[in-house]
Amino acid sequence: MINGPDFGREMRRGEEGEVEALLRLAFGGDEEVRLVRQLRKDRVIAGEMVMTFEGTLVGYYALSQFVAPKKWLCLAPVAVHPDVQGRGYGRRMIGMLTAWAQASRNTVVVLGQVGFYGRAGFNAERAAKLTSPYPIEHTLLAGPGEDVPEKELIYPKAFGDL
Repeated sequence: MINGPDFGREMRRGEEGEVEALLRLAFGGDEEVRLVRQLRKDRVIAGEMVMTFEGTLVGYYALSQFVAPKKWLCLAPVAVHPDVQGRGYGRRMIGMLTAWAQASRNTVVVLGQVGFYGRAGFNAERAAKLTSPYPIEHTLLAGPGEDVPEKELIYPKAFGDL
């Protein structure tokens, strides 16, 4: 018998409270909850995905639209329930995202742990020439091509409010 999470799917209306509870558990506070609320309010969220296991949300991520470059997406936040961290569920969820980015020809940027996101398909070397208000050494890129773009990242306003 398979003992693991369901496949990722789009978040459904009415699951906002469960997502907020997961964010609080995963991050130990309300900062990411406030971020997601503001991104929704500003209408810059391009998508929200969840992963469930036995009816419980165990994974979540949000994609929001950068102010610039146009059509690029920002991955944040990413949360995995503490009870299942370290079992590969987060890498599976983000690996599916990187495969989608490649197939759909969407560029996705994440700020985070280089080792984790690198194993899931993001590339730090491709992000090396980006300009960002956040540390480039923790910025990774996924999507089509193998180029090293020279672009300025302008995040949605909600990120500056953190």
